[in-house]
Amino acid sequence: MDQIKEMESLYIGIDIGTTATKAICFDVHGNVVRQVSNSYPMYHPKPNWSVQNPQEILETVLKCIKEITKGIQPEFISFSSAMQSIIAIDETGKPLTDALLWADNRASGIAEELKNSEKGKHFYQKTGIPIHPFSPMTKIAWFKEFDSEVFLKTYKFISIKEYVWHYLTGEYYTDTSMASGTGLLNIHTLQWDDEVLGFLNIKPQQLSKVCEVTHQCKGISDDFLYVIGGGDGALANLGTGAMNKDCIALTIGTSGALRLPIDKPYLDEQMRTQCYHLMENQYLTLGAVNNGAIILQWLRETLLKTDQSFEVLFEQAEKIPAGSDGLLFVPYLLGERAPIWDASAKGSLLGMQITHTQAHLTRATLEGILFGLFQITEILLPDPEKRKQIKVMASGGFGKSELWLQMAADIFQMQVETSQTIEGSAWGAVLVGMKSLGIDTTNENKTGMTFFPNAKHKKVYEDAFAKFKMVYPVLKDLLDP
Repeated sequence: MDQIKEMESLYIGIDIGTTATKAICFDVHGNVVRQVSNSYPMYHPKPNWSVQNPQEILETVLKCIKEITKGIQPEFISFSSAMQSIIAIDETGKPLTDALLWADNRASGIAEELKNSEKGKHFYQKTGIPIHPFSPMTKIAWFKEFDSEVFLKTYKFISIKEYVWHYLTGEYYTDTSMASGTGLLNIHTLQWDDEVLGFLNIKPQQLSKVCEVTHQCKGISDDFLYVIGGGDGALANLGTGAMNKDCIALTIGTSGALRLPIDKPYLDEQMRTQCYHLMENQYLTLGAVNNGAIILQWLRETLLKTDQSFEVLFEQAEKIPAGSDGLLFVPYLLGERAPIWDASAKGSLLGMQITHTQAHLTRATLEGILFGLFQITEILLPDPEKRKQIKVMASGGFGKSELWLQMAADIFQMQVETSQTIEGSAWGAVLVGMKSLGIDTTNENKTGMTFFPNAKHKKVYEDAFAKFKMVYPVLKDLLDP
């Protein structure tokens, strides 16, 4: 797609994801005029470790920028990024470690001990981030306890987005949106929390300077104006129009999340939810899951060992009735974040019969991922009657599958809509950039597709979901080592 017209103003959003970076060029109305995408691997050098090479990601981002800007001069380039990565760097900016990802569970022992303590509960009330190995806070604690050599050499702990930003601008800055997901930022003051940093034995100078999402800077080796932007989740809400009180955002990419907009920090008494800041008085209460579309990739490559495309697998699954003929999949293959916050959780496949086929496995996987996300919806919107008045705004890769979107409407029993801009995070980054430059735009968020709940599937999914919620508590002790 390349619909660039002479003299029109163009804006670029860069979305640094877990498995790929996407660069998307928009016009002022949010129409996509050019897009590119390049991927990179995730490595698992040890059990429970999930890392990436920072240089590989930087080179991919630079490649995307080069490709997307070929022959054009955008008004600015603004960033969205996957959250909860962390890299230890030395004074020269050289990485001392790989980029540890949200899926890295090496700090599970530390997190489990801290989570059940009064200190852990106190930290959650300050930061809005549950104690879990996904957070950079627990990963820094792991370095402090188990890799003192790296810990003592570290000049700064930064995310992959900060690594890219420093290369482009020479600054060590992080926005409040990214910082509020680290477990290090006080969600009430929007500054690094001295008590949490004291617990980790690090200084504020070992972290980037906290700034607003609208912070901008000229590139040090090019003519581009860069806007720092924010985290992919918050920007997906903004980009899909789900910053209104009658909307909840559902994103499924490699992982998944549900995010509800609020106007002040919210903290759950049972520590099941997270709280992020976007800008000004815009916050999000949310639950994120480890097990999104990465489980489909595992299903195809590891379990089914097939070269069939996802499109073909989905076509097969569409022929299977709702509820997968009794096959129930609890997809906790990477442990789980919300709402159970158990890094050692295991996946379970129940009700298998000789009549079940590859198509059943695919459909049960799609349903299981959605059940995990609906469990969060019950926490964020506990009143079923109120849920009927709230629209689900869908974004991420799953927003391209009509089958999966209809399943979401049926399982949630809520209206599901997509935006014409499926890549909501990149468009959200551009909207932040426009705000930074004072550019007026009418963010109409035109609906792409709308899906209504199928009443025929309501009872089937209610029964299957009730069983889904029972599986983890019942099997936890049996499956734990």
